[in-house]
Amino acid sequence: MTAFATPAKSSIVHPEANGQAQPVAVSAPPADSRERVGQWMRQIQDEICQGLAAADGAGQFRQDAWERPEGGGGRSRVISNGDVFEQGGVNFSEVWGSQLPPSILTQRPEAAGHGFYATGTSMVLHPQNPYIPTVHLNYRYFEAGPVWWFGGGIDLTPYYPFVEDVVHFHQTLKNACDRHQADYYDTFKLWCDEYFYLKHRDETRGVGGIFFDYQDGTGALYRGPDPHGPAAAHSQQVGQPPQRSWEDLFGFVQDCGRAFLPAYVPIIDRRRNQDYGDRERNFQLYRRGRYVEFNLVYDRGTIFGLQTNGRTESILMSLPPLVRWEYGYQPEPNTREANLYDIFLKPQDWLNAPPQVTNFA
Repeated sequence: MTAFATPAKSSIVHPEANGQAQPVAVSAPPADSRERVGQWMRQIQDEICQGLAAADGAGQFRQDAWERPEGGGGRSRVISNGDVFEQGGVNFSEVWGSQLPPSILTQRPEAAGHGFYATGTSMVLHPQNPYIPTVHLNYRYFEAGPVWWFGGGIDLTPYYPFVEDVVHFHQTLKNACDRHQADYYDTFKLWCDEYFYLKHRDETRGVGGIFFDYQDGTGALYRGPDPHGPAAAHSQQVGQPPQRSWEDLFGFVQDCGRAFLPAYVPIIDRRRNQDYGDRERNFQLYRRGRYVEFNLVYDRGTIFGLQTNGRTESILMSLPPLVRWEYGYQPEPNTREANLYDIFLKPQDWLNAPPQVTNFA
């Protein structure tokens, strides 16, 4: 791996949620930061793949190692045609180079002129049974000169959702967040609702989870693009938390990554034997189209990967194997499909005020 000098402590300008740029002191990461994070990203890929293969019971992951000509590479692992997963991928990547992509420079211009290092683990799973939700996870780390940060998150995209499943998912994530900072879950949950939102459809992608970015231990928790949204308002209300170290944030990301299997596998176990027919399958394939639309239009990981000449097969492994579109679809009133649109695709306070839902046939 190409070695880059570790930045010393310096003052840089952060784009805070209130629109005011504020100089803050950012401490340098440890000298072995890249080795430690890269090793952990490989490890969590291993743990997740082992847990998912056990949950599926039949399917196994096949690995495809790849190298990036400009520097770095990764391991793509895909499972298909199992007892649970129609197709899914868990990807590890570790790349470096001298030329930063425009998507980074737009957000953090102070990184210009520096070599960069980026590593992460990402995952998307598309189950066969429409009663098991699609799920996405991504955790990542970035360094460039004086700039470093952790980012990522996890979100759930059900087709025929159950309130108890969504509450379990969110509660597991909150438990992981609360071990580190009392305001993490509430802020990052709102940020997730904001990020996984299809503007052209005016609907969320699913029932959310947590999402965060540009976390370097300083400033406000919310570092997103909407200074007037609920996530920014909540972040401003709680104020700036005490400065957190690189070690603090690395520990937080580790706990979030290890919360995935406890958050998702119990949902698989509850729903894997639920009967479904052509109606449910066709609706699942139609709703998968929203997943494709988001990942190709808005997803920052997809954009970053393509702009840095990443491996296309690995970048697009999040796309489902089968999908359909239908012109002008409207769900019939008083159906489970209508429930999805009327309740679950609107941001909810899942833990304090979960909605009352009728489980129509």
